[in-house]
Amino acid sequence: MNIDVAIIGGGVSGLATAYHLRNQGRTVCVLERQVRTGGSAISERMGGFLMEHGPSSLNITAEEATTMSSRLGLDAEVRNLSEAVQNRYLVKDGTLNPISIHPMGFMLSNYLSPKARLRMAAEMLISHRASGPEETVAEYSNRRFGKEFTDRVIDPLVGGLYAGLASELSMAAVFPKLAEMERKYGSLVIAVLSRWLQGGKAPMRRLFSWKDGVGTLPSALAKSLRHEIQTGVVVKRIHQKPEGFRIETQNSGTIRARAVVIATQPHVAATLLEPLDTDATEAASNIAAPPLSVVFLGYKREQIAHPLDGLGYLTPPLEGRSLSGALFGSTMFKDRAPEGHVALSAYIGGARAPGLAGLSQPDLIQMVRDEFGELLGAKGDPVIARVRQWPRGLPQLTTSHKARVDRLNGISERVPGLFLSGNYLIGPAVANCLRQAATTSQNVETYFENQGESRADVVENLMQA
Repeated sequence: MNIDVAIIGGGVSGLATAYHLRNQGRTVCVLERQVRTGGSAISERMGGFLMEHGPSSLNITAEEATTMSSRLGLDAEVRNLSEAVQNRYLVKDGTLNPISIHPMGFMLSNYLSPKARLRMAAEMLISHRASGPEETVAEYSNRRFGKEFTDRVIDPLVGGLYAGLASELSMAAVFPKLAEMERKYGSLVIAVLSRWLQGGKAPMRRLFSWKDGVGTLPSALAKSLRHEIQTGVVVKRIHQKPEGFRIETQNSGTIRARAVVIATQPHVAATLLEPLDTDATEAASNIAAPPLSVVFLGYKREQIAHPLDGLGYLTPPLEGRSLSGALFGSTMFKDRAPEGHVALSAYIGGARAPGLAGLSQPDLIQMVRDEFGELLGAKGDPVIARVRQWPRGLPQLTTSHKARVDRLNGISERVPGLFLSGNYLIGPAVANCLRQAATTSQNVETYFENQGESRADVVENLMQA
């Protein structure tokens, strides 16, 4: 097989990259080693319940996500966050504390001590940091809001979003927009209030999904690319040749391509890069992705005493609990549970407790049932229980991540025609994967144009095919 671009990896990143390149007139082939595409974006229907094995929502302000949804004809399937979400919950001293989603929610709640709330208000008086050494998320939050806010709010937030620790992740890599808000406004509190006064929605109000979950997106991409996808293909080695690349597979022969995009997890990318570039290999190898488990439980509504009027709850590490948090899926979006039932998902492992993610499925289910009994007043056996264990979870964007990404992106200069895409480059959110895919596909197109091939040549070749 001779093609323009071979994309190795059929997750959201690989599929979206192929989609863009195919629409630009390139011949492409997606090589996925699993029997199905989509990566971790798996949504499963079970007796009227919907389980999200991976990501559970997207941000409606992410233009890449809404534009792709429209292009794929999915707008009729879009589900915005339910108005039933009124609070966010955080665990303190063994109980769930409600905090209103109002921008002043933390100031009006007793979750934080009066001293911590006063320190929060003083954030407007803290001078912004023009430059200096790279900060972790914890260092940034301590500087602007104080230690109690970091321990009680930011650390559980980082655990929920990235399955990571605030003391390890890079502020510039994980929350670049917040860092930019400090530079622009001098204060995050002023920035948030300014946006709210201008009619902006609370961050949680900007979430959306589709009727059948986040997996709808990769399924639609795969349907659009059905003739360009090969599943069950294990890539053994990539050979650089004068005319491009020769891709050696374990069970599907040899594929020749003028350019290659590696859109896999970082540890797989490191293996494929090893014979081609030691610098990129080392950078990819240094990106950790600790194991993570998702436990999905469905109950009858009367079995749960809690009002479930929030997105879910998060647990600060200092509480010493096994779960990093849980989502109230049937509160977030319609069609997540049968009438009279609720759908709940719990998350265990990540950088906080990687060893727990590998427990047996019965042990994980019992662990979650015990905590739901204590915090949510759950009684009796769940109607349904399911576990997804990810041996490698979310990539950890620790300090020096930008330097690692620079080394990874430099592969295209050191090995012309070879490109990278994936959730470990700019963050694991689905919208970030789509954004990176658009950038990668444009970089590939620029490479071809620099080879002396104009877009008109592509159109002419397609017409002659």
